[in-house]
Amino acid sequence: MSILVVLIPARERLSAAAAPDGSAARATAEYSYVLSPDGLNLSAQGRCAASLLPRADSVVAVLADADASWHAITLPRAPAAKLRPALIGLLEEALLNDAENTHFALSPDASAGQPSWIAAVDKPWLADQIALLEKSGVPVERVVPSSWPDPQPQGHFSEPPGLAAGAPMRLTWSDAQGVACLRLQGGLARTLLPVWSAQPARWSATPAVAAPAERLLGAPVQVMTDEQRALQAARSLWNLRQFDLAPRHRGTLAFREAVRRFAGPSWRPVRWGLGALVALQIMGLNLWAWHQRAAVEDKKQSMVKLLQTTHPQVRAVLDAPTQMLRETDALRAAAGRAGEADLEALLDAAASAWPGDQPPVQTLRFEPGRLTLAAQGWSPPQIDQFRTLLRPAGLAVEASEGRVVISRAQGARS
Repeated sequence: MSILVVLIPARERLSAAAAPDGSAARATAEYSYVLSPDGLNLSAQGRCAASLLPRADSVVAVLADADASWHAITLPRAPAAKLRPALIGLLEEALLNDAENTHFALSPDASAGQPSWIAAVDKPWLADQIALLEKSGVPVERVVPSSWPDPQPQGHFSEPPGLAAGAPMRLTWSDAQGVACLRLQGGLARTLLPVWSAQPARWSATPAVAAPAERLLGAPVQVMTDEQRALQAARSLWNLRQFDLAPRHRGTLAFREAVRRFAGPSWRPVRWGLGALVALQIMGLNLWAWHQRAAVEDKKQSMVKLLQTTHPQVRAVLDAPTQMLRETDALRAAAGRAGEADLEALLDAAASAWPGDQPPVQTLRFEPGRLTLAAQGWSPPQIDQFRTLLRPAGLAVEASEGRVVISRAQGARS
């Protein structure tokens, strides 16, 4: 599953203050990006306009270190619809911006009633960045921070963007106590750096400041470009697209994510297994159909053999059941015995169900298999009772214009 990691440029505080409507974000012409085939290896990187970004199965936007602030709270027990107002009530005094213009995001392991970290981001700016990318055809599924509070201390040296060469380096430090971003000048840096450097931390630096960082620490650091660090951040479980900035097409994204994972290399054995199972099912169905056809053919042959044995005068067999019935009726008629559809049988059936308050039948008419009787003055309940009494014998009754017609019901004769 290919992943496109887009680096969101650091928010310009002065520009944002001058253009609160987000026009500063719209003026951003280009984005740095990383393209990875699996989220681990880097296959391509570059910088281009949003509309020219390469396509990938998943898109992750990475914020700069200083664009997210961190607050440790005990997560309130509140319904999802009331959780954001509850967070505003807890963090309003700790925020530098207006709470209504601040976007909050819960940590991946957040649990109600338990200590949790809350990320706070400028809401209009973040919404504008997401809208700009999505308007350019880049659907952002996740937004992640570059650094976050982590029990494993980490320090990263980088050059501040937009400053001339030789400007003080910037250090981003993260540990279980939070995240700090400061320039390596002044008393605060001289006080904190010795304390941090004494800890068993993972140190990294961009190529431009790797040598000064090693001299400052007196130890080697891992050289890591901004793109490599962004790809590493994209593997985290964080997702700042929560509450009203959550993707509205979440169900579609979840389905696409499931399809991508199923199509990935890790699911190849499952796909092969399902394919083999489907093939076996098809083979089994074909074998069972062949077996059923053979059984039906055997029964047909048995019926033909029975017909030819019982009535040897029949030479050509076209419809064994019909021909057997016809030959049997011919033998019965030759023997002078009444059949189920003859006049005697139909009269006996009519007499057994005849309404007691009706006089004997005045007129009747017989056709092969059909007996028509006069039924003047019969009420609908009497006709229904007559029909009900004859139905168990396999006879159907039709009533119209003062007559009832008795006939053998379709499929009743065997």
